[in-house]
Amino acid sequence: MNRTLAGAVALVGTLMLPAVIHAQGRCTRADLQKAVDSYLSAQAAGKPANLRRAATLKYVENMSPAAIDKGILATPLTIDFHRSLLDTDACETFTEAIVTDKRHPYVLGVRLKLTGNALSEIEAMVTDKDDWLFNADNYLKYSSTEDWSVIPQSARDTRQTILAAGNAYEDVFKDNSVKVPWGTPCNRLEGGAHSGKGAPDDSCNVGVPSGMDLHDRRAVVDPEIGAVVIFSRFPNEIPDTHLFRIEKGKIRFVHTLTVCLLPNCGFPVRNAPATPPASR
Repeated sequence: MNRTLAGAVALVGTLMLPAVIHAQGRCTRADLQKAVDSYLSAQAAGKPANLRRAATLKYVENMSPAAIDKGILATPLTIDFHRSLLDTDACETFTEAIVTDKRHPYVLGVRLKLTGNALSEIEAMVTDKDDWLFNADNYLKYSSTEDWSVIPQSARDTRQTILAAGNAYEDVFKDNSVKVPWGTPCNRLEGGAHSGKGAPDDSCNVGVPSGMDLHDRRAVVDPEIGAVVIFSRFPNEIPDTHLFRIEKGKIRFVHTLTVCLLPNCGFPVRNAPATPPASR
């Protein structure tokens, strides 16, 4: 995949999303689901012009401004599995999309933003064979069988609790004294490498390095499914997303997409990358 995308912010069409966005910047889940459906349809066709969007649309791919007609949206893709977060407070969505086509598999993480009643931003994390521990078949196998169903309202965590859990995980990379709310069992899916063994004591608490500031963070939160995704960069500016499922304040699933703009993402080379390294 060509990593040198055109450094431009695309100015495109004037078609608007039909959804009516509520005052104070809030959206309904129906509004956001329509935006996701529009994206999935356009990606399947490889026709970004089919998107309903604002007069000005900011398009970003792998954390660099890009021209939408030269990015991943211009490639028709058969998506084998997808799940989405709908953030009604921020009027944003995040979609994890898995493509196992042997000609060119991908795992995508796509953020959409609505402003007023228009789609104003699209940000795509595009991972493939050159990226950290990439294996789309494994990603499909594990992600598609996890339980990310709607949490009953009486048992639902607040937005603040969910975001705090995700940030604690990110913070521990810089300061190992940070207390992360680990759940049990907890399974980590990293590029395609899977940490758990299907045991009731599976843990994601396997240790991380210290002194690594995961910065430039942005989050999409969906309390209805107990989920948050955090976009950030490693100290060497490598783009990363961590997607979390939180239940009763505890982390149960972690999904990681890391785009290797440097060989091996600039991380130390290990002899056996088929399983998640202890430092991640």
